[in-house]
Amino acid sequence: MEEILYFIITIGILVFVHEFGHFAAAKMSGMRVDAFAIGFGYRLFGYNKKTGFSFGRLEKDFDCEGKTDYRLCLLPLGGYVKIAGMVDESMDTEFAKQPPKDYEFRAKSTPKKIFVITAGVLMNLLLAVLIFWGINFFHGKNFSKTTTIAQVDQNSPADSAGFKSGDKILSINGVEINYWEEVRTSIFINELGKDLDVVVSRDGNNVELNIPRKIIPRDESTGLFLVAAGLKPAIADVLQNSPADSAGIKPGDIFLTINGTELNSIPQTQAIITSKKLDTISLAYLRGVDTIQTVAVPNKDGKIGIALGGYAFLGETEKITYGFFASFSMAGSDIVRMTQLTFLMLGKVISGDIQFGQAFGGPIKIAQFAARSADSGIMSFLMFLALLSLSLAIINILPFPVLDGGHLIIIIIEGIAKREIPIKIKIAIQNFGVVLLLLLMAFIIYNDIIGLK
Repeated sequence: MEEILYFIITIGILVFVHEFGHFAAAKMSGMRVDAFAIGFGYRLFGYNKKTGFSFGRLEKDFDCEGKTDYRLCLLPLGGYVKIAGMVDESMDTEFAKQPPKDYEFRAKSTPKKIFVITAGVLMNLLLAVLIFWGINFFHGKNFSKTTTIAQVDQNSPADSAGFKSGDKILSINGVEINYWEEVRTSIFINELGKDLDVVVSRDGNNVELNIPRKIIPRDESTGLFLVAAGLKPAIADVLQNSPADSAGIKPGDIFLTINGTELNSIPQTQAIITSKKLDTISLAYLRGVDTIQTVAVPNKDGKIGIALGGYAFLGETEKITYGFFASFSMAGSDIVRMTQLTFLMLGKVISGDIQFGQAFGGPIKIAQFAARSADSGIMSFLMFLALLSLSLAIINILPFPVLDGGHLIIIIIEGIAKREIPIKIKIAIQNFGVVLLLLLMAFIIYNDIIGLK
């Protein structure tokens, strides 16, 4: 129930912001908006100035006479704004039997149409920017006060690049490095596509490493390129009735050691556990401020029933706060970084490097992440909301039928041709897009359900 509640809250906020963008832009452009709906399907209740508050469906041929019916619908998986004179998901084409009226979408200029159709994406983008700005301005950012590499595995990309365990990174391409976040930002964003000249402190001497870009992974989806001293694998989930569950391990715990071996990375942790099939292993993990010792026996597949979901930094941190305008600059950098990562992930899905189910999540995954982020505190939930809002903006602007990007392509074509595409063709495009979108949603939900097993 908690996950369902946070899912509804999260989707409700994102849908309201997106659809309000279309609504406000349409009103500003002199268009009539017949309905503003949160959710799809059956109208549970709503309000308009003509009939007031009411439950259930309105009459089939109900005319709001220029007023908007604000409604809540049964399925909380999205929402819509019905703009007069526009072919949309409702497939209502009755307006096409009459000459265009000055308050209809089809009667407006191309710039106004573009403004209305992109306003939802712009509002989602604005929400993400404002949240990132607010976090930077009011809360600041915590930086990990280390540039020391904890561990370099043999034959790993880091080993091929010349790094050694214990190296302290001093500079990258001539820029001094003071925090671990600067290491990752420099390698994967600021110096993306470039070879790297890295100066490290090793055994009291400065050593320069010249690293060709081709050696460096394009991203860290399959594991960290470099592991910082102080990073520990964090437990995201524990399977019920598993060895880990029996040992008392819970989501949110942080692994410290296995059989006395200090843990630094997820692959290292997985490798140690897998190598101890049916053998008793000693585990030490952190819960809050308490270090707990326990034992577990990996099954015949070398698993104890945990999902490792990222890392926790246990070293010294430093909080840096930003001014009003500097926070906007940092928010812009956050948006650019996340957008790059999103398109990089899409590229990997298309190329087959990453499975579709690993990159995309449906309502079940959103509900789980929303609940977990909320449990971790308001800042974590706001960050999740900002990332989801940015993702919604990026996906919606893609040139796919039904999505805002698909509508935008049609508007641009009509603007260049100076004539409207026939209604039948628009309906066919919408039907094609709806079928593909429903199939995609079914597949995503299927992957969510499979992921629960």
